[in-house]
Formats: sequence, C-alpha cells, structure tokens
Amino acid sequence: MLAGPLALVLTLSLTCAAAAAASAPAPARIGATPQLAAMPDLAGPFAPDPARAALGRRIFFDARLSEPAGTSCAACHDPHKAFGGNRGSSSGVALGSRPGVLGVRNTPSALYAAYVPRLFFYQDDDAPAPIPFGGLFADGRADDVPGLVRHPLLDPREMHNRSLDAVAAKLRSAPYADGLRRAFGAQALASTAGAMAALGQAMESFMQSREMAPFSSRYDAWVQGKATFSEQELRGLKLFQNPDKGNCASCHKFNATSSNPARSMFTDYGFDAIGVPRNRAIPATRDARYFDTGLCATAAAKGWPDSGQWCGYFRTPSLRNVAVRERFMHNGVFGRLRDAVAFYATRSIEPERWYKDGKLFDDLPKAYHGNINTATLPYNRRKGMAPALDDAEIDAIVAFLGTLTDAPWAGKGGAKGPP
Repeated sequence: MLAGPLALVLTLSLTCAAAAAASAPAPARIGATPQLAAMPDLAGPFAPDPARAALGRRIFFDARLSEPAGTSCAACHDPHKAFGGNRGSSSGVALGSRPGVLGVRNTPSALYAAYVPRLFFYQDDDAPAPIPFGGLFADGRADDVPGLVRHPLLDPREMHNRSLDAVAAKLRSAPYADGLRRAFGAQALASTAGAMAALGQAMESFMQSREMAPFSSRYDAWVQGKATFSEQELRGLKLFQNPDKGNCASCHKFNATSSNPARSMFTDYGFDAIGVPRNRAIPATRDARYFDTGLCATAAAKGWPDSGQWCGYFRTPSLRNVAVRERFMHNGVFGRLRDAVAFYATRSIEPERWYKDGKLFDDLPKAYHGNINTATLPYNRRKGMAPALDDAEIDAIVAFLGTLTDAPWAGKGGAKGPP
C-alpha cells in the first residue's frame, strides 16, 4: 500500500487525468459519422486466429446460406477470378440465388477488404470542407466485415434470406456449428444476435488471412527490388502518376518508394462522381425512373446535411487485380479494362462515344448532374480538345495495371467481353 507524499502525488495525478479526460472535447461528427483530425494509420498487419479464419472460410463457401440453397459468398466472389466475378452473368452485375434475378452493382473483389477503413470525414489543409472516406460497399454503408455480411445475406437480389433468424437457424445446423461454439463460446449460437456476431467475427478473421491479402503481384516484387518492369509498363507507371496526363494516382494512391506493399493499395478510399454511362443490360434500368445514386443514400441514413450533394458519388476501388476483373465500374457497364481507362481520358471530349444519343451522365438524375466531377484532369477538357492520353499511352497504363495482379491469377488475362 502506498502512503505519504507518493500516495498524494499519485492521487493528484489520477484526479487531474480524470478531469482532463472528462473535459476533453468529443470527437467531431457529421451526422453519425466521425470527422478525424488526421488520416487514420494503415490497417494491419493482421494475425487472425487460424481456427476462426478457417471457420470464416467455411462460411464463405457454404452454399446452404442462401434461399434457396445453392449460392455461397464464393459464387460471386469467385476464388478463380481473384474473388470477384458475377456468377456467370454477362450483364455486368451478378446473378442472385433465384433464377433470373440479378443485382444492380458489379461484384467487387473481396481481396484486401480488411484494409478498408471505417467511414469517416477528413478535411485536408487545402480542402474547403470535410469530405468522406472509407466504408465497405461502393456507397460506404458498412463500417466493417461483420456489418457487411448481413447485407448480401438479406438482399432479395443476392442471397435472399428472409431474416437474420433464418440465417442463425442455418448456422445452428451447419457442419461447422460445433466449431463456432468452440471458437466463440458454448452459447454462441443460442440467440440470433450471438450467431450473427460469431459469423461476422469468423468472416472478419478470414478476410484478414493471407489468402485474402496475398501481396504477391509483380508490382509488390518490384517495390521490394525483386522484379523488373518492361519499358511499356514503366511508361504506364509514369503516366499513371503524372498529374498532367493520367492523374490516376490522385485517387488511386500508392507509394512506389516504400518496400511495404500494404502502402500501395491503389486507392485513397475516397469518393468521386465520374458519371459512368448507364448499363442498360441491368434489368432494373428498364424503369426509366431507376437510378443508383450511390453515396447519398448512405448520407441520408447517417444524417449528413444536404445528402443530395453526394448523389452520384461512389468509393474509389483498389486497382489490385483489376486486370482480371470481368466487368468495370460500379454498374459493370464496361467489359474491357482498356475501355474503362479510355473513358476517363475521353469522357468530356467524346461524349457520343460513351453515352447513348450523346446525352451526358445518363445514369444519374439531371438534378444531380452538377455533382459530377468536371473540374479535375482529365475530366476538365472540353469537346474538341486533344485527349489527356493518346492510344499508346492508354495501352501503357493498361500494361502497368497488369503488374498489379497477384500470383494466383497472373497470366489469366482480363475480361474480353463486349464494352
């Protein structure tokens, strides 16, 4: 037991610390979303419990978890396609668990999902106002993997479960149910809330596993001095970085001087409104009133002021393994990587090439056309001006993007479907 002056000093110190903590200002928030004073640290490195990761993998491949049974997470996030793909659909969006039912967004790769930060606002010194970053899904609506997995399980266009109770019942009868109880407690599956917590934590452990973040591309070897690039790939890298040419790295950020591949995720996790063309192969677009407005739905749900200012914004995806994707853009409108790159370079100067009848931004209501990015390069050119990138430069950027393919999928080529 402490006594005398030392006890008095310790008591005063603890009292002062408690008073300081009590008087510290609460973190700033915009609606329900925190505003950070600095950009968050890089996520990882991760060391998930192997047993939990193995359980998460079994859940990921469990086709019993859809209604009707037959569609697992891996059906759309296909491990043979860098954990992307659209379950055999050629429409740019995935087939759901019911015959003929399609989703409304292109399936993103599940690789590197553990590195996506929670949704937050940050105001850079040069920014006029705070802007959002992070969050899972193209609209940032889920903060973490446990929150993410509920959405496809319940979405009628995806796995079509009627309720979380129904999912919990399937977990209780799963062949790995005892494994979940060993990993998360004997009563882990007794309630729906407990079962969903166990599912979410197991899936999070799987997403943190090396299988889901291999960092085994030629680019990763190159930054560690273990590989070389061709002349065309090096040219593509420079064009990708050049703010007066591709300007890709302004959003698809990476650090070519760091030997830590995790510092090159090829995204800043921010949002942009680039006005991609309408994908008329998506059944939902047969209704002329249908629009996927992206981030503004999340903004409204989280109480951001003037949520309409975010309509048309979607989160910048990582470009890792982009060369082996089946489709491109949030609505899967493009079937070739080269077309996606060319769209960025020529959207503003050749709108008739991309938009039906030359009507700009046809996948967003006119009321929100003012949200579309027309200010930054290469979007700030006008019709008739020279493109920011010529054909050879576009080819060079596509060649560089091919270096971002992880080893299991290297050499398998990218999508070659219709544009």
